[in-house]
Amino acid sequence: MKFVQLLNMKKTLALFLAFIAVIAVSAQNNPVSWSFSSKKINDKEYEVQMVATMQKGWHVYSQQQPEDAIAIPTSFKFNKNPLVDFEGKVKEVGKLEKFKDVQLDVTAYQYSHKVVFVQKIKLKGKVKTNVSGKLEFQACTDEKCLPPKTVDFTIPLS
Repeated sequence: MKFVQLLNMKKTLALFLAFIAVIAVSAQNNPVSWSFSSKKINDKEYEVQMVATMQKGWHVYSQQQPEDAIAIPTSFKFNKNPLVDFEGKVKEVGKLEKFKDVQLDVTAYQYSHKVVFVQKIKLKGKVKTNVSGKLEFQACTDEKCLPPKTVDFTIPLS
């Protein structure tokens, strides 16, 4: 009987340790968190803000990259909404870093810690609606990169 109890305890402990390992690996594979909001400018104008916050040592890339870059730039695709007009392109607010990899002889424009991507929106009337779409980004350290990731978003304009 004690042998069966001991065996069950070992199985339980092994499952618990496996669970902890999965959580630790998941945390390492999600070094960037995204938040989304809208800011009303006036009756019909909004700023949509898409904020990337990176864990220490990680960065994401600017939408625009130098010609010699091999980095995957952050990109945004908005779904069509007949109730809104997009004013200009997505702007970046943050401390842009120019990175030079001497071993690969490539450069990249990147952000560490935090960057805010801002899109101006103009409503075509007095309506409540939202802006939705997808963003693609790549998270890297100075030594490794994760595969590109796609994030779906919906941001209310009200």
